[in-house]
Amino acid sequence: MGGDFTTIQRIKEIPGGDKFPPHEQNRIMHIALPIGQGNTLMGSDTLESMGHKLKVGNNFSISINAQSEAEATKLFNGLSAGGKVTMPLEKAFWGAFFGMLTDKFGIQWMVAYDEKQQK
Repeated sequence: MGGDFTTIQRIKEIPGGDKFPPHEQNRIMHIALPIGQGNTLMGSDTLESMGHKLKVGNNFSISINAQSEAEATKLFNGLSAGGKVTMPLEKAFWGAFFGMLTDKFGIQWMVAYDEKQQK
């Protein structure tokens, strides 16, 4: 935990990444930096081709890692009540049970359960 990124994944490395415009393929899909016991800063670039427009307030998300799929579902359902689901909670291509939402207060959340990380 000395300031080293544990994950750096570019758009061109994901399934279907070659279909993004050439100027976006080297952008960051996922980057992770451990900052303490069980805490990680994660980030990704905005993609104009996906309709993303950077503005203050949409440039961060809070990420929660659940201990089970049931806990992830409970957290996701509670946080999304009165808000907007931007990615349904389901198995993602990297193997985690994952979803994204904006709560009723405009805060963006990512909820995940990754069985491999629990072991």
